[in-house]
Amino acid sequence: MTDNSRNTILVVDDEEGILDITEEYFERKGYQVYTAKNGIEAIKIIKSVKIACCFTDINMPEMDGLELAEYIRNVDNTLPVIIMTGYPSLENTIRTLKNGVVDYLVKPVNLEQMELSFTRVMRERGLFVENIILHEEIARRERLAALNNELLVRVDELNVLNRIMEDFSLSDSTHGIFNRVVELGMEVIKADVVNFYINAEHESSFIPIASTDFSKTVSEDLLPELSQFFLDVIADDKPCLISKNCGIAGLAENVKSFMVVPVKIREKAFGVVTAYNIDRSNQFTDKDIYYMSFITQKAASAIENIALYENIYDNLFSTLYAFVAALEARDSYTRKHSTRVADVSCIVGKTMGCSEEELDVLSFAGQLHDIGKIGIRDDILLKPGRLTDDEFEKIKEHPTIGADIVGKLGLWDREQNIIRHHHEYFDGRGYPDGLKGDEIPKLSRILAVADAFDAMASDRAYRKKMDKEKVIAIIKECSGTQFDSEVVDAFLTIVDDVWPHDSLKETM
Repeated sequence: MTDNSRNTILVVDDEEGILDITEEYFERKGYQVYTAKNGIEAIKIIKSVKIACCFTDINMPEMDGLELAEYIRNVDNTLPVIIMTGYPSLENTIRTLKNGVVDYLVKPVNLEQMELSFTRVMRERGLFVENIILHEEIARRERLAALNNELLVRVDELNVLNRIMEDFSLSDSTHGIFNRVVELGMEVIKADVVNFYINAEHESSFIPIASTDFSKTVSEDLLPELSQFFLDVIADDKPCLISKNCGIAGLAENVKSFMVVPVKIREKAFGVVTAYNIDRSNQFTDKDIYYMSFITQKAASAIENIALYENIYDNLFSTLYAFVAALEARDSYTRKHSTRVADVSCIVGKTMGCSEEELDVLSFAGQLHDIGKIGIRDDILLKPGRLTDDEFEKIKEHPTIGADIVGKLGLWDREQNIIRHHHEYFDGRGYPDGLKGDEIPKLSRILAVADAFDAMASDRAYRKKMDKEKVIAIIKECSGTQFDSEVVDAFLTIVDDVWPHDSLKETM
């Protein structure tokens, strides 16, 4: 290989930004760089130019990185291939081993790391080619064994990183994330104690939020002194690893190895994670701090995602409840109807032994069960007299309209189903789908009784509210036909608690 070809690099990635940055960096360093957006373009370059090393992404259109690596191995097994990927997995790692890939970098890849990997691979390639030429079979086997062992270490490392990412992707609360950071620190880097502190900026102090054993490593009355050290680490914006107790104020004397890793969200200091080894001869290593930094980065992303989701969720709730408020503003007779129906439903549901999750669903569906009426014309919705058959058919569309409105948001499938079926009859004569018996969701059956009760116990455009005895008599009469008898029985045990109706209305 000529000297020029020794510095010839091929970079294959479908992201133009990565290609541009990589090309600029290596050309500035004196390398000759070729770029391709997929495996097919790369093969054309390989056929026309002598390439020293190929860096390639895995996921690309037309031909991915693993297919390219297999092609290169078949046509020139002396051309080293280095895989770069943002989505490491055991399956892909095993496939790269089979395809003769010599290194595996996890995105985002540091450009200096790429150059170091290239230098090392080229040195190893020279030995590899020399072994082929000299037929030194034993040396070649040792070289390949060492490379294979190194890749196996990478596989193990990728498994750890992949498991960390999976753990945080399943977290659904910030408290769960704090605890998982502590657990992973104990499990992955074998720390004796791991603490998670939140930065209370206005007080320049740190509040412990999760810990394996806070008392073992930090004296509580000395935490303010240790807090200053945390602030210094945050100011440096990089993890700190101390191999022995260097007299840091606030740190227990029995701590033999200590690390502090900042936790940042959108470039703002959220807190720190500390890890300790106590009374041990072994010390934390650079790999340990690398793992702990990766854990905190993923934790920060998960915390931010949960906060963003909760904000979106709250905004959607506010929007839907605004629809209900707009609907009730059109009809003074039904004002607060949705709130009362939700609360009566929850009281009946609790009596029937519904779980906390089911009661939350009932509350949400009850608040929004009539949201579909926003799509019904005022001359029908507010008509003081009896509806015609055609007008009643229009009114019957509101459960479907309401379910569609909620369904468009894509978050509440179960609630959508309950809203759609709250006017189904137990004997199958209801609407919109004519479901009967247990075909009707249980929570829809509960909502149906609460809805009918509130309708009869409230003033409406077409009639005055009914008295308690008449309401109870009608609900009993419809038990087993319009209503589920089990729900009716539960309702009758609590009807005195929700009557007089006006007092219920004032509390909701």
